Amino acid sequence: MGVGFFRLVAGLFALIGPIVLVTGLLELWRGETENFSLPPVGGWFVLVQAVILGAALWSFWRRSGFLRRQWDVGSGPRRAAVAGVTASTVAFTLLLALGSGTWMLAAWLLGGLCGIALLLSDPADSATDV
Repeated sequence: MGVGFFRLVAGLFALIGPIVLVTGLLELWRGETENFSLPPVGGWFVLVQAVILGAALWSFWRRSGFLRRQWDVGSGPRRAAVAGVTASTVAFTLLLALGSGTWMLAAWLLGGLCGIALLLSDPADSATDV
């Protein structure tokens, strides 16, 4: 299979994806869909989850962390993407603990989009060398 095949598949997803997303969000807004909920979790799970989240955020935001470097060299859109990744990570963890599967997936999607925007932008290391 060549590059053309993958471009065709990506084009189909690019055309169909926004339509399905908007349709699903409208159904959710109108209350026509059933919310996806997770089974209740115990207090120990929430505690372990909070410790893992704290360690991950500390690693990402320490002086040599990826998000700190992106924030330091970034302008408005890059800083918004960094804030989006951080907020969606916290929201995903909180919604997982609360058992709200539908909104948890929305937070995951938002974090993924912000993360892709950061990964596709100029690297923070090359921006400081100029």
